[in-house]
Amino acid sequence: MKIIGLTGGIGMGKSTAAAAFRRAHIPVFDADAAVHGLQAPGGLALPAIASAFAGTVAHNVLDRAALRRIVLSDPVALKTLESIVHPLVRRLERRFLARARASGARAAVLDIPLLFETHGAGRVDEVVVVSAPRAVQMQRVGRRRKMDPGQIAAIIARQTPDREKRQRAHQVIQTGLSRHHALRQLKRYIRTLISAPATASKRVRWGSGK
Repeated sequence: MKIIGLTGGIGMGKSTAAAAFRRAHIPVFDADAAVHGLQAPGGLALPAIASAFAGTVAHNVLDRAALRRIVLSDPVALKTLESIVHPLVRRLERRFLARARASGARAAVLDIPLLFETHGAGRVDEVVVVSAPRAVQMQRVGRRRKMDPGQIAAIIARQTPDREKRQRAHQVIQTGLSRHHALRQLKRYIRTLISAPATASKRVRWGSGK
């Protein structure tokens, strides 16, 4: 089973790409959704977050905006949060891949926004990067999320630059022109993925985090 790493900066179009893979019946692991689940009421990450970040959890509910303000302004706090969340996400990822293999899937997609930042490229066979011009990216994020330009810029600043992502990718999907253009590129890539001979995926040293 071939493992595809899908990544790109905030607002670059990962959701559109992930939906295209799902329509082609290729299983997709959504790392963002996994994080939200871990931080939801009753989520496995909540006790540790409440202990590390006083005042961010009340009545078993996380104040996501408060937590975001803390970690965006404090690199040490961000590292602490990552040390809580990332191992739990990895565990869910392993379970997902095991299910995909058991189902006989020829390929599976790991939709991970911080794939390069967390050294995740070593866990996949190919990397697909979605990319758009910075102005388009800022417009999309500002329209969809309740964040001001300063918060958006702070998030982008801690992500691997788009140019570097594109240089390290096996496949780049340009999403800045139109949805139709992006989907046409995705369909072409998915056709080659499905028609390619079955290959053994990379053996992953899960405990290493790399």
